[in-house]
Amino acid sequence: MAVSCSRCLYTSDHALGLIVDEEGICSGCRIHEEKDRLDFAERWERLVELVKPYRCVSGTTYDCIVPVTGAHDSHWIVHVVKERLGLNPLLVTYNKYFNTPLGIRNLANLRIRFDCDILIQNVNPLSVRKITRTSLRRLGSIYWPCLAGQTVFPVQTAIRYKVPLIIWGAHQGLEQVGMFSHEHEVEMTRRYRKDHDLMGHEADDLLSIFDTLKEEDIWQYRYPDDADLNAAGVRGIYLGNYVRWDPKAQHEQMVATHGYKGARFDRTFDTYDYVDCFNYMDLHDHLKMAKHGYSKVTDHACREIRHGRITREEGEVLVRAYEEQPLRHVDKFLEWLGLDRSGLDFIIGEHRGAHVWREVKPGRWIRRKPMSGPEGMAPKIEARLGFAADSALDYTGGDRYITIGKGHPL
Repeated sequence: MAVSCSRCLYTSDHALGLIVDEEGICSGCRIHEEKDRLDFAERWERLVELVKPYRCVSGTTYDCIVPVTGAHDSHWIVHVVKERLGLNPLLVTYNKYFNTPLGIRNLANLRIRFDCDILIQNVNPLSVRKITRTSLRRLGSIYWPCLAGQTVFPVQTAIRYKVPLIIWGAHQGLEQVGMFSHEHEVEMTRRYRKDHDLMGHEADDLLSIFDTLKEEDIWQYRYPDDADLNAAGVRGIYLGNYVRWDPKAQHEQMVATHGYKGARFDRTFDTYDYVDCFNYMDLHDHLKMAKHGYSKVTDHACREIRHGRITREEGEVLVRAYEEQPLRHVDKFLEWLGLDRSGLDFIIGEHRGAHVWREVKPGRWIRRKPMSGPEGMAPKIEARLGFAADSALDYTGGDRYITIGKGHPL
């Protein structure tokens, strides 16, 4: 039976694995306590020394590679790398093809404001569609190709351009569930990518005689072999080990100083996260809820509880208000994939977590333990939190995905 944390809203059923101690506090909350204990000024000096050997004195190449998107923490990461560390980064991004107008605008703003070169990987969209069909059917995920591409293209680029240092933002396993300590200073690994980002399946694992996927569809998602990694000296570090990570505060600074734009979502109160994608906070979030019993609004609420900006009870109110809101963009996805709603619902049913849901009649599911919390209080809590969005820039604009966007008037 799942054990709930008495401080945040996570339980021991968390998809990344989580431990609740004898005091009823989860490992994620315990590791978060380090943010108030560690000397981050000293840790910053450790980071400065770490990157020193990678600076290109001649100026003829890049100092490091920074994976970015049109959302999430990308503006902050590039700000730290270029404006605080003084490095010359090559930005890289994987085109997931579910792009929103606001995501295209933010990505253009990122490369222009920081005056950086950028590489964009555009995998054959027909192959992406085929892989998405397979990952939805077999893994209950429409986002496997996005996660695979976002985590492998920077590594491939590091080898191809002979720029060994990759700088990521925060480590998800550390931030959410306390998988590691900040003091461990963990770095990027093939193993974590496979086990957690890719749900235990490398690209070649998707090939089967019972599927239409072929070698030419999946080869760009392969992680480089150890010989190539060692020859190039590739390593990936996480800024979150050296900087006190606070996404809300970081985004607010980037909005104020670097022109980042947020948008309001239907399924969470956070207006800064994943505004570049039609599906992440929509169908992808719905699938997460079906499989694991919690969605992104729970992640956001737990983060805000840990930072002391809301109470656990207020977090429950926000989760109840948002987590089962109806999907707005599912028709775009169904048209793109060539699937009807009944087929999608059947596949989702095949992947529903039995520990969360009970099927009361064919195709109708109810929560075994509905989220508690009073209704009607969410707007007051949100107003106090103060997440801002530019109403003139609606990420939901348009009836179709932007397959490739070159830029946007700034």
